[in-house]
Amino acid sequence: MSAPDLSGKTALVTGASRGIGRSIAIALAKAGAQVIALARTTGALEEVDDEIRSFGGKASLVPFDLTDGEGIERLAAALSERFGALDILVLNAATIGELAPVADIDPKVWVHTLNLNVTANWRLLRALDPMLRKSADARVVALTSKVGGEEARAFWGAYAVSKAALEMLIETHAAEMKNTTIRHAIIYPGAMRTDMRKVAMPGEDPMTLPHPDEIVPTFFEAITRKDREPLKLLRR
Repeated sequence: MSAPDLSGKTALVTGASRGIGRSIAIALAKAGAQVIALARTTGALEEVDDEIRSFGGKASLVPFDLTDGEGIERLAAALSERFGALDILVLNAATIGELAPVADIDPKVWVHTLNLNVTANWRLLRALDPMLRKSADARVVALTSKVGGEEARAFWGAYAVSKAALEMLIETHAAEMKNTTIRHAIIYPGAMRTDMRKVAMPGEDPMTLPHPDEIVPTFFEAITRKDREPLKLLRR
């Protein structure tokens, strides 16, 4: 679908420095939104900023580690003071953990995977709740996977469990927000040309996979829908 006019909207994208998050952040800026681009790597964020500025877009860079739980509270307070309302929240940042039998997963990897893929997103929803409620038409979009969301796959335990939990978190939040202006969507991107995919499938030719830009039409569908029920979308 064509890009909506997002002039005057403020959007926060996690994992915005690379892959799907980068593509969504740039697409939002092209559509006129003020983008808050959050990721751990400052250099990669600056490259996103350079591209956004090249077409006259607006971005604020937030180098930040989402596993810093208390830091999320401080970050939300700073964002609220600067921007007031938040119109679009894109929960994209994630880690694959490690591909191993359940009995062999390193406990530290398990905890880190759940912290980033689930707990950080709960903390964001909790801390950004006042900003989302100030928007006249807020959208929460989570990027997930059919591995965990719809099917179990051997050796993907930590990632699959975290994505299943993320989906339930979003659906629960949607049920609680039915009487507000906040709407929710869950997107299954499928296999795409990303660093995470490269880690999972090291022998695969990345050029045989869709570029992350191909998620943009599905993302725009997610943020322009009017239905209040949480929508699950597979990349078209």
